[in-house]
Amino acid sequence: MANPGFPFGGGGAPFHGGAGASPFPYMNNVGYNDPSFGLGHTSTAAGAYPPHLHGTAAATTYPPAMSCGGGHDLYGNPFMALPPSVFPPGTDPVVVSCFRSADRDHSGMIDDMELQLALSGYNNPSFSLRTVRLLMYSFTNSNVRRIGPKEFISVYYSLQNWRSVFERFDRDRSGRIDAMELRDALLGLGYSVSPTVLDLLVFKFDKTGGKSRAIEYDNFIECCLTVKGLTEKFKERDTSFTGSTIFTYEAFMLTVLPFLIA
Repeated sequence: MANPGFPFGGGGAPFHGGAGASPFPYMNNVGYNDPSFGLGHTSTAAGAYPPHLHGTAAATTYPPAMSCGGGHDLYGNPFMALPPSVFPPGTDPVVVSCFRSADRDHSGMIDDMELQLALSGYNNPSFSLRTVRLLMYSFTNSNVRRIGPKEFISVYYSLQNWRSVFERFDRDRSGRIDAMELRDALLGLGYSVSPTVLDLLVFKFDKTGGKSRAIEYDNFIECCLTVKGLTEKFKERDTSFTGSTIFTYEAFMLTVLPFLIA
């Protein structure tokens, strides 16, 4: 079983205490751009993104030669090692205890397998490893698949927030998010996706391969982080907020691939 102090391992009731816990994201209209959800971005215009779903795309051409121009500078090395970190003074002892429990090899770092084991329990015997890795990526911008105390604090409170979001939109209390509930959750995030994209998301993240047309908690996190992360990366280049922009081939690959290889 998962550590009973670890937030939401095995689908249990969320832990709401702890100094520094992020407030529920709907309070004061902060929305999901609160960085505690991962891949936070502060430059959010009012309304859902993109501003229109069927606007005219900017003309682009395939680059005549492969170039790293701007790509590595903008997104960094995806396998760059994390600098060492420690828990700051005043960290909630429950968070520290959860970290030490998850750090089974006592290395001072938690890898993806250790975090997956900490999040898995009798109600969810195998928390999605892809979700674990995407959570790690969202707070490190790296695919090294290891986090230290600093990143663990962010992951811990992010899981609190995601459990609150899941319970808010799981209106029928089925333990799953169906297509309409997912649509509303993404709108709550500030992202308006077309019905076609919504269907693709449900098919992709439904563990039954689209048969139940519903998403469980761990895959819900991965789905939302993917949409949020890709949209925020796109918005970094869509400076005029038109819903269209131009990517170099290298920049496009460096934007999309981290979400595919998580």
